[in-house]
Amino acid sequence: MLETPLRRIALGPATVTVTRRDDGSILLNSTEVLGPYPQRFSERLVHWAQIAPDRVFLAQRDAAGDWCKLTYGEAGARVRAIAQALLDRELSVDRPVTILSGNDIEHALLALAAMHVGVPYAPISPAYSLLSTDHGRLKYIMDLLNPGLVFAANGDPFARAIDAAVPQSVECVFTGNATPLRRATPFAALETATPGVELDRVHGAVGRDDVAKILFTSGSTGQPKGVINTHRMLCHNQQMILQSLPYYGEVPPVLVDWLPWHHTAGGNNDFGLIVYNGGTMYIDDGRPQPGLIEPTVRNLREIATTAYISVPRGFEALLPYLQDDSALRAKFFSRLGFLFYAGAALSQPVWKAYDELALRTCGERITWMAGLGSTETAPFAMCTNRGARRASEIGLPPSGVELKLFPVEGKLEARFRGPSITPGYWRQPELTRAAFDDEGFYRMGDALRFVDPDDPQQGLEFDGRIAEDFKLATATWVRVGELRLKCVAAGVPFVQDVVIAGHGRDDIAVLVFPNVAACRKLCPELPETATAGAILGHAAVRAWFQALFDRLGREATGSSNRIVRAMLLEYPPDLDHGEVTDKGSINQRAVLERRAALVEELYAARPSPRLICTDFKESTR
Repeated sequence: MLETPLRRIALGPATVTVTRRDDGSILLNSTEVLGPYPQRFSERLVHWAQIAPDRVFLAQRDAAGDWCKLTYGEAGARVRAIAQALLDRELSVDRPVTILSGNDIEHALLALAAMHVGVPYAPISPAYSLLSTDHGRLKYIMDLLNPGLVFAANGDPFARAIDAAVPQSVECVFTGNATPLRRATPFAALETATPGVELDRVHGAVGRDDVAKILFTSGSTGQPKGVINTHRMLCHNQQMILQSLPYYGEVPPVLVDWLPWHHTAGGNNDFGLIVYNGGTMYIDDGRPQPGLIEPTVRNLREIATTAYISVPRGFEALLPYLQDDSALRAKFFSRLGFLFYAGAALSQPVWKAYDELALRTCGERITWMAGLGSTETAPFAMCTNRGARRASEIGLPPSGVELKLFPVEGKLEARFRGPSITPGYWRQPELTRAAFDDEGFYRMGDALRFVDPDDPQQGLEFDGRIAEDFKLATATWVRVGELRLKCVAAGVPFVQDVVIAGHGRDDIAVLVFPNVAACRKLCPELPETATAGAILGHAAVRAWFQALFDRLGREATGSSNRIVRAMLLEYPPDLDHGEVTDKGSINQRAVLERRAALVEELYAARPSPRLICTDFKESTR
């Protein structure tokens, strides 16, 4: 496949210096010097509003399904008016702006206006308002932030959460359908303010180290942490991206994008590269889930993107539509520069399928890229900007950030230092101190390894999460990340995710979160009203999973990767109890702790009927 034609785009250099130290750590630094970048994030909006006022900045579907478009010129004027309204309310670092709803034009305008005058803003996961039953995380965040203004696009669905978590004294702003539970301000009222001389003075005083936004981690290890994002971080990170992928500077990016702005990937990387490079974002209201991907497909039938950025599940969900629809394929690949995934590993079969579709459609492959980052790294910290050769690769650090590989329990932990790294967590100094080592490197918690130990320039690949790995009773290490990925890949499409158990035990066992909708296709004779329990207990479903774990058992090389028992879970992971983050990542530790009784059932001396036991061996416990 590598000999086939590849669509060429402008890419930056990817070479590093390597310093090996006596303590076993390895330092990697790009050989390229980072160029200048703005002092304030909104400077790029002002720039594009002046030189390309008629270019479309953002577009979203209206109630009739038509595209509602916002140009750079319009955005610049509206941001100034809203920024003046925020100044009139005396909002500040002590009384920031909080946004509860998801991606839309008003969200973008309010966020940019706040940053324009040095008022931090915090976009909060809508799941904390809409999916939670106790609003515990939202209450915690509100107490931490002390917001001066709270915005939600539509008051009705957020009414209960606002009543539970937002003090009555805080002004609430809605685009429509204000909640009857309190006095509210229409969003349009913010735009009636007249910008004055004071606005320009305040904007000019905003410094690089002032807080631009506060992004909350998904709380996979306890309560969400407010990650401080400064203007320096955001601007420095976008310059790093541009020098790694100069294609963005040659071809203003056009994205159809669903990634949420309360996450660093969507809100910093994707939204940021649009603002920084004068691009156009079509806000996608689809999601990579059964029954929710169709809006994405519709949008991609209409809009030819210059890059497609998603998580692996996004590529998996889109794939069958591309395979079945030649017109969609033609539009999708027509001016596509590259495909970029992050957040998890992409399966090699999906990678290969996209390569084959591209060759069939346009006669050339499209470059695959991957990277590594986190909320604390803004997020761009590593990238395969010469093109990845296999799905596990994450590349090398770009110019502007230093990578330290530090030996921890037989692995090399990734640690980062540089201007794009957060200074810490909002009003949580103890967490800030714990996040950095004695040289000021942020401890990522991810393990990396060289693709070729003899040639570091070939880049690095992901080697699991340090904190998730554990030892069996025999002192044998279990590499949880590797084993989990193998199980999920082997179980497509019937396995949604797995949780690995076995700490201090003789053997490995797993809790399986199945894709119940896919499993249903194995037993079509069941009625439409069949419960998840009935589906998962069906003989055909159990036979499929039995064959899966028997095969994985035969492929295992020893106790470190041999699964002895498995249980299919009827109930999905629970957001309120921290079992799953709002972006869908499983918190292994939380699941094991909350479902401790099920773990004990996995290891019972006499297996219960609902367990799947491999035919390789029966464990001694």
